[in-house]
Amino acid sequence: MNEHLQNDIVNLDTLLEKVKEQGVEYLTKITDRPTSTKNIVEGKLNLSEIGFGTIETLKQFNERFEPIMVSTSGPRFWGYVTGGSTPASIVGDWLTTIYDQVSFATQGQGDISALIELEAIQLMLDLFELPNNFLGGFVTGATMSNFTCLAVARQWIGKELGKDFAKEGVSGHINILTATPHSSAIKSLSLLGLGSKNIIIIKTQDENREAINIAELENKIIDLCGEPFILISSGGTVNTVDFDDFIAIAKLKEKYKFWWHIDAAFGGFAVCSKTHKHLVNGWEKADSITIDCHKWLNVPYESAVFFVKEQHKLLQVETFQNSNAPYLGNPLENFSYLNFLPENSRRLKALPAWFSLMAYGKRGYQEIVDNCIKLSNQFGQFIKDNNQFELLAPVRLNTVCFTLKGEENQEKVNVFLRLLNDTGIVFMTPTIYNGQKGIRAAFVNWRTTEKDIVTVTRLMTEIIDQLK
Repeated sequence: MNEHLQNDIVNLDTLLEKVKEQGVEYLTKITDRPTSTKNIVEGKLNLSEIGFGTIETLKQFNERFEPIMVSTSGPRFWGYVTGGSTPASIVGDWLTTIYDQVSFATQGQGDISALIELEAIQLMLDLFELPNNFLGGFVTGATMSNFTCLAVARQWIGKELGKDFAKEGVSGHINILTATPHSSAIKSLSLLGLGSKNIIIIKTQDENREAINIAELENKIIDLCGEPFILISSGGTVNTVDFDDFIAIAKLKEKYKFWWHIDAAFGGFAVCSKTHKHLVNGWEKADSITIDCHKWLNVPYESAVFFVKEQHKLLQVETFQNSNAPYLGNPLENFSYLNFLPENSRRLKALPAWFSLMAYGKRGYQEIVDNCIKLSNQFGQFIKDNNQFELLAPVRLNTVCFTLKGEENQEKVNVFLRLLNDTGIVFMTPTIYNGQKGIRAAFVNWRTTEKDIVTVTRLMTEIIDQLK
């Protein structure tokens, strides 16, 4: 056996203790860790012939990389929609690595990964108050969740056209209707061969909304003269967290035949809030739903789930089955995630979510979600009250979309954001909304407090005064 490997086995307890101590120190001081860095790692590293052993390798990591790791999971990283791992989810993630299960096993055979995943999916359905007629699974993120759902939708629309797209490939024109799709949904259409240019864009409710205009949607449906189509609707748009009217769409689904997919990557968590759960009323009628766990569920990257109605189970198997691998069994006889998801080999992604859901329950996530909503409104109120900023849209849930007040200050927006992010105290992202340069601040981290709002708003005031 390799000498370094043998030494690592003998000293495994010491190695893990060192990493534990380092991890605890990082998490304890994460509030003080910069949210961005300009540092780069100099030099080119060649692979050693005999290696260094883990202790020395850890030392090199700590010298070269650790000091410039930023707090993307900290309380003031408001860019994108990035959560932070709860303590329970960290425990689950560590155990996922330690047990290193073969997570493509069939339920009841091999390891028990499928059992854990099925239980975690049931917990997720409970959290989202969705019926048990959804099947679900864990994937890497919203992109793969959208991909998985739309892959089954592709098979459905193929069958409606008398074709088996999974076997024959996509042919003919495919109709996809949507208003404000996330880029990952468009990317998925490209990957699936459905064609990102086949999207029929539906008007929004008005110029300051991103939600689909239901009357316009029905008119477009009528124009299709009964042709099958896929509807991609929004359960929280990226810029303004706008929601399509799910109840109205559910009524259209009673009149017309189409596949209804909801991208609710982070907006679906509105169901956890007593004051905002109405935003997802009617979503249980959808054929498929995307939820991103490493956002508001606050579990480690990479984690998301998809939900697909159980009535489409055969379509899902037709799409993802490993039919040419007899050693894996008959895909139609036994439940196996091999035949329900894009990946064959994957880690036990469900365990961190299972730990966090079990540890904190519905009440815990209600508190996390409501706190983020409260903080986003508090930050939005600062924007409204300060005569140097303005909201680009109302604060509907947990994201604040704003800009510098005055058309003459549009050229300063990116300068202001760069100066703000360069402080390393907070991180936000740029955007464009209704033709205006803007800034997004997303609140999804369980660690964020009112103190962070005070710190950031004071900093913003100082920087904007410098730009006068």
